Amino acid sequence: MKKKKFETEAIRTQMERSGFLEHSSAMYLTSSFIFEDSEDMRASFAEEKDRNIYSRYSNPNSSEFIEKVCKMEGAEDGFAFSSGMSAVFSTFAALLNSGDHIISARSIFGSTHSLFTQVFPKWNISHSYFKIDELDKLEKLITSKTKILYAESPTNPGVEILDLEALSQFSKKHKLIMIVDNCFASPYLQQPIKFGADLVIHSGTKLMDGQGRVLAGITVGKRALIDQIYRYSRITGPALSPFNAWVLSKSLETLGVRVDRHCENALKVAEFLEGNKSVNWVKYPFLKSHPQYKLARRQMKAGGCVVAFELKGGLNAGKKFFDSINMLSLSANLGDTRSIVTHPASTTHSKLSAEERLECGITDGMVRISVGLEHTDDIINDIGQALGRI
Repeated sequence: MKKKKFETEAIRTQMERSGFLEHSSAMYLTSSFIFEDSEDMRASFAEEKDRNIYSRYSNPNSSEFIEKVCKMEGAEDGFAFSSGMSAVFSTFAALLNSGDHIISARSIFGSTHSLFTQVFPKWNISHSYFKIDELDKLEKLITSKTKILYAESPTNPGVEILDLEALSQFSKKHKLIMIVDNCFASPYLQQPIKFGADLVIHSGTKLMDGQGRVLAGITVGKRALIDQIYRYSRITGPALSPFNAWVLSKSLETLGVRVDRHCENALKVAEFLEGNKSVNWVKYPFLKSHPQYKLARRQMKAGGCVVAFELKGGLNAGKKFFDSINMLSLSANLGDTRSIVTHPASTTHSKLSAEERLECGITDGMVRISVGLEHTDDIINDIGQALGRI
C-alpha cells in the first residue's frame, strides 16, 4: 500500500475500534487492566504478551498518540510523558550513568540548562556547551565519557538554527547519541531523524496541543534507546495521563492546518517588525535577514510560530511595551491559538545570570512572540500600538 501523506496519517492513525464502532477514538480513563486468568496475568507481566497492564506502563490512548508522533517523525518507537521537561529529564536519566558527559548547544530552554547545571552534577554527570556558530570547536569538547550530543533547533528563545546533518555526522564519528528538541518546529515542519538524529523530544504542551489545555511530553526514535527510556519510566512513573493523550491525539489531526496558519501569520509579523523604528533586530527562520536563512530553508518546511526581536531602550522599553499590549497574552507558553508575548530575561530564562543569558543571545530588550491564529491585522495592530507607546 502506498505510504499516506503526513496530514492523512495524523487523522487516520487510530486505535482499534471497540464493539460500539465509535468513529472518534474512545477515552480509556482507567488506571489498570484485568486478566483472563492466572496464566494470562503471569505471561503479561513476563512480557510474553504485548498488552496493557497498568496505565503507568501503557494505555490505548497513550499508544495511539505515540504511534501518530512516530509516523510523523519517522521514528521506530516512543514513550509519552506528563510534561515536556519530564520527557527531557527522563530521557537523559535513562541513558546516562555516573561519570558520563553531555555535549550541548548553549542556546537551550532555561529549565534544561538548570537540569545540566543543578541536578545532573549531583549524579556526577557533566556537560560542555558549544555555540551554534562554533561547530568547528566540537572536537575539543569530546572526552572518553561523552555519551550524548543535545541540541534544540530552532532554539529557545532566539530561534537560531543548527545544522542537524553536521551534528549527526559528528555524533556518528564519535558514537554519540544525538538528541534533538524539535518543539519549536513540530514534526510537521521538521523531522530531525531524517538528518541523522537518534532521538527527538517534544513538549506536547506547545504546538502539538495548540490550544493551551494540557501538559505533555514525548520522546521518539530508535527502538533500542526507547526501550531503555520505557523501562526507566515504567519504574519512575512520569507517564502521560490517558485523558491528556486523548486530547493530544485529537489535536494532531489539525496540526498541519494550524501550523500552516501560524507560519503565515508569523512571517507577516516578522516583516512588520523588521521595518519598525523601535526595533534593533528581528529573527525569524524564514526571514531573509536571518543568519541561518538558507539552512532553515533546507531543514524546515516553514519558519514556525515564534518571532524574536530586540527593542531599543532595553528593560525600560520592554516594560512599556508589555504594559501597552491589549490583545496578546502575557504568558510563558507558545504554540497556542492565541498570540503570546514573553520577555525571556525576566521569565523563561530568569534563573540564568546576565552573563549566561548573553551567552545564549538573550538581551534585556529581547521579546519573544508566539504568533497565534488570530487575524494577522489584529495581531500587528496590537503590536504596533504598543511599540508606538515606547
